[in-house]
Amino acid sequence: MSDQQPGDAVPVAQRGSWSSFLKAIASMSGDLSSMTAPPFILSPVSLTEYPAYWCERPELFAQIADAKTSEERALAVLRWFISTLKGQYTTRNESAGSEKKPLNPALGELFYGYWPDKDGRGQTTLLTEQVSHHPPITAYVIENESKGVKLVGHNAQKTSFSTGSIIVKQIGHAVLTVKLPSGGEEKYVLTLPRLRIDGLWYGAPYIELSESTYIAGGGYVGVIDYKGKGYFSGKSHSFKATLTPQGGGGKDIVVEGTWHQNSKFTSGGHGIFHDVSTPKEIVTAIGGEPSGEMGPMETRKLWELVAKGIREGDFDLASKEKTRIENEMRQRRKDETASGTQWELKHFKPLDVDPVYEKLAQNTKIAPSSEDTYVFRNNWPETLQAKKK
Repeated sequence: MSDQQPGDAVPVAQRGSWSSFLKAIASMSGDLSSMTAPPFILSPVSLTEYPAYWCERPELFAQIADAKTSEERALAVLRWFISTLKGQYTTRNESAGSEKKPLNPALGELFYGYWPDKDGRGQTTLLTEQVSHHPPITAYVIENESKGVKLVGHNAQKTSFSTGSIIVKQIGHAVLTVKLPSGGEEKYVLTLPRLRIDGLWYGAPYIELSESTYIAGGGYVGVIDYKGKGYFSGKSHSFKATLTPQGGGGKDIVVEGTWHQNSKFTSGGHGIFHDVSTPKEIVTAIGGEPSGEMGPMETRKLWELVAKGIREGDFDLASKEKTRIENEMRQRRKDETASGTQWELKHFKPLDVDPVYEKLAQNTKIAPSSEDTYVFRNNWPETLQAKKK
């Protein structure tokens, strides 16, 4: 157990607001997503940028296409997925000292980026759009066109407070499409883990994953069970993944380890399965305007002064600019209501039922059995289209 005392990690000047924040979340029974956190706990990065964490090891994303058999592909998909978890759920803790609350994106907020071709792996491009504000939903597409690998998904969160922790139920899923040498393709549906944010009383939040996630497709179902650290025992970020062939026949392949470090086969294979000790690759942001500049709704342009204030410790600037942006967005919604219009999404189209999800979720424990989705319009901005050639 730690010798740390409640509030130790909170700057002295911020302890009053942190105490008030904890009291507020402890007494609130609804969704916590819209709550305003004290400035020191804010991230300078909007949630719109978070889909980049799916591909900070672009070589593993590309290697999915190099697999020769369905089993090899299923293992490659599992390896890539497990390798994304460190970037998605612990990197910010390591770099900032604790988990930070991302900026709540504005409806229509955009982010574009890419990972360059290295060693023949091909170029990988990223596009994200905030497709809903209430509830906050981010849609994204990541594609390595030369390899024929494409991920399209959306993510939302519902947060609640329970026994000293914030519980984040992630809503949504992603569909991975892999083009095969035969001319066909395989699709995989990927669900999202539930998060438990601990360390609140000390002012140093960190994330543990809980329950299970699923990867279904290509004739296999993968189940990843998360076994995080408890108050008295357990090893942080532990998991057990079981890959099972569908339709009978074949043996399970089992992998165990810690998702933020490494894992190994414990059944159906030998040796190291994944290792994320090597440096990750940060996405290169790119402007979506024909000139290459960032437009007013692109996340790093929209939140530029807020991010500057947070990074430099000028919380007055951050608070002032954040309030200005939020008020402008509220007024925009009021104007739309008054005129009987709605914000038009730029890159995605909502669809009430995802037929790929429904099909692949059959005969698995994936719940719910049906979900909506956002269909990519395949309208990459010219700047990213040029990178794809």
